[in-house]
Amino acid sequence: MKVTHIPFQKTGFFSKMMLDYLEKNEKLTPFYNHFPDLDGFHHQILEKEKSFDLQTRTILYNELKNQYKTVEVSEKTAENIELLQSQNTFTITTGHQLNLFTGPLYFLYKIISTINLCEELSEKFPDKNFVSIYWMATEDHDFDEINYFNFNGKKVLWNRKDGGAVGRFSTDGLEEVLNVFSAHLGNSKNALYLKNLFYEAYLNHNNLADATRFIANSLFGQYGLVIIDGDSKDLKKVFSPFVKNELLHQTSSIEVSKTIAQLEREYKIQVNPREINLFYLQKDSRERIVFENGIYKVLNTEIEFSKEAILQELENHPEKFSPNVLLRPLYQEVILPNLCYIGGGGEIAYWLQLKGFFDAIAVPFPILLLRNSVQVISSKQVKKLENLSISMEEIFLNQHELISKKVNENSDIQIQFDEKKAFLQNQFSELKQVAKQTDISFVNAVNAQERKQIKGLENLEKRLLKAEKRRHEDLVQRITILQNELFPNQSLEERQRNFSEYYLEYGGDFIEMLKESLKPLQHEFTVLEF
Repeated sequence: MKVTHIPFQKTGFFSKMMLDYLEKNEKLTPFYNHFPDLDGFHHQILEKEKSFDLQTRTILYNELKNQYKTVEVSEKTAENIELLQSQNTFTITTGHQLNLFTGPLYFLYKIISTINLCEELSEKFPDKNFVSIYWMATEDHDFDEINYFNFNGKKVLWNRKDGGAVGRFSTDGLEEVLNVFSAHLGNSKNALYLKNLFYEAYLNHNNLADATRFIANSLFGQYGLVIIDGDSKDLKKVFSPFVKNELLHQTSSIEVSKTIAQLEREYKIQVNPREINLFYLQKDSRERIVFENGIYKVLNTEIEFSKEAILQELENHPEKFSPNVLLRPLYQEVILPNLCYIGGGGEIAYWLQLKGFFDAIAVPFPILLLRNSVQVISSKQVKKLENLSISMEEIFLNQHELISKKVNENSDIQIQFDEKKAFLQNQFSELKQVAKQTDISFVNAVNAQERKQIKGLENLEKRLLKAEKRRHEDLVQRITILQNELFPNQSLEERQRNFSEYYLEYGGDFIEMLKESLKPLQHEFTVLEF
């Protein structure tokens, strides 16, 4: 195995906001608390230590013990749950939707980044304990985003009726999915493990939350991962003062809107707030709460509350109030002794919209860490890259740009007209000096002619490149096939493939190699060759 680290900036797959964040651009400093480095964690520990009380720890501990009652708990996970009772224990958290059979590959990268960061912090701060947390998005209701996974370019799909929080969904019907999946796997030792993992998760558990917990625990329990389901009455009771604030004062909407007004001058906005960022949760529905004409209404239902009635409902049934994407981060930070959230670029982008809101309600804002990203390359593919003289950084080039570059390098003629364009521009520069001594109409004519001539050269350059591509058809085809193998649909494979493809080939060694290779605080893209 060989590991190569490449700056995120050189991959072309990350937003301007994420690159500015990693470079500590001053435009973004008002929107986060501490940067994800060891000095930042030192300060974050001091802040969280002062704000997180023992009573909340006790409620969290008791809830986790209850959620793990029917789970086969590893010694390391059991130890971590016990440690959460101590004031010197902190969490590092990642979250993810309940995608069918973990969904895209980056599910693994999120969790391993979290586990590895805890281990690194334990070495740097030996008087503290650090527990890795996977927050299951059990109250999400975007079923179309989670009801499938890709295997060898084919979509394995779960068809069922949508409605309500996905964590409560029955696993009925997933036996058919297993049959389809099994047909693609074969009967190797690793294939049998994957089939059994799917069977045990979805056919021996009644709902999607329990099934997902089983899979995550099976894959990562040995490393001490603690899995939490926020769909809990006791945990939401802790959160209820913030729900009350949201219902009465809409602080999140006010503060996030202020932040958006600043951020949108430079960056794309990820999430826009509602007036009230809460859902009302029932057995088979999760609908928005709105405030109209002095009445709280639950959309698409007949349910209505006066101010007094909804506060009484919150007191009696806090479990029925579900935070949306903007309030879920707050819920997490209120009930966990958390230092850092690890997520993808899109997640970190919407977290950056929340700093002002957290400040307004006096809750410490966590450190935000862009998760590790990985490109897996086999030894056979490495050999092909070497034969094509393509470097590890070059594989991330846009396909047209990569092909053009390699055709130019392998051509026996000069394809690029940069020197010719520079010469032409110099000639026109001299002509412009003469033109300035006449009148503006002549200057405009010279400028127009320059644009025409440069455009003509660019068109000739494109035609020559096209001709050379035809002449080097074999080279173009080899590059295209290889890059398409590495980047399905011209996207990072971590967004397109499921872990089962690599587990089928490498078994548990795949997870071990990832764990050995991922360095969360290095802030670089990982290329893994094996």
